[in-house]
Amino acid sequence: MRDISLLVNPTSGKGRAREAARRAAERLRRDGASVTELVGTDAAHAARLAEHAVASGTDALVACGGDGIMNIALRAVVGTATPIGLIPAGTGNDYARMLGLHGSEPEDAARVVLAGVTSAIDAGRCGEQWFGTVLSCGFDAKVNERTNRMSWPRGKWRYNLAVVAELAKLRPLDYRLELDGESWETSAVLVAIGNGPSYGGGMRICPDASCVDGWFDVTVIGPVAARRLIRLLPTVYDGRHVEYSQVTTFRARRVSVATPGVTAYGDGEPLARLPLTAECVPGAVNVLVPAEPG
Repeated sequence: MRDISLLVNPTSGKGRAREAARRAAERLRRDGASVTELVGTDAAHAARLAEHAVASGTDALVACGGDGIMNIALRAVVGTATPIGLIPAGTGNDYARMLGLHGSEPEDAARVVLAGVTSAIDAGRCGEQWFGTVLSCGFDAKVNERTNRMSWPRGKWRYNLAVVAELAKLRPLDYRLELDGESWETSAVLVAIGNGPSYGGGMRICPDASCVDGWFDVTVIGPVAARRLIRLLPTVYDGRHVEYSQVTTFRARRVSVATPGVTAYGDGEPLARLPLTAECVPGAVNVLVPAEPG
């Protein structure tokens, strides 16, 4: 990997991404790589920069930041042979967890890029939109929506306050679901479609999801009172929530979800208003990953 495009979200991780990008670029250049830094003024500009870099033949598109900038990188390379890499510097960092990079220092993540070990991972497609970790379609999507509207506080506290605010308004929604052609109607507070296991900074909502098996894992939480959900939520961090009777899990390659008034969020970013259909596309993206031990 000698011609590297480094896509940076300078505001990610309370501004940590800018410093992480500097350190990663220094490591990459020291080892002989040519690095072009791409810093968008907003998400749309960042997407254009990423797409241009891929079209121009960059050896790798490396995202520096969190899950949002990684989603932009994924969309830029899907359908091409260009691999994406990651310098984790966000708040949630669920892509980093999924790819074995969580907690990596920028220099260590840069070495992963230079090593050039790739793995083809699955991605979720919803029309022309894509996601790599989890698609949120219920209470979790509403929390994401509220978090994005809040300017204070920063980091995880903002997400936690959004959870509290949405719990006060919690009510089950009537869903129509279709999994691989089998459809039914159900009442639920949460529907999550996992290409990877976690969202929200390590919440393992789909604990058994794998991005290399060609399947989605789907988690549905049925009607529960707010006080019950408050007890259930902490268990999501280690995946024990699936043991509750109110939680049902499925596996499918194609999932359709419909309910009024909900915007689905993929990788923590607004994706589309429901109804929508998500399809698991096996091996859709090449990703630079740590070498296997030994």
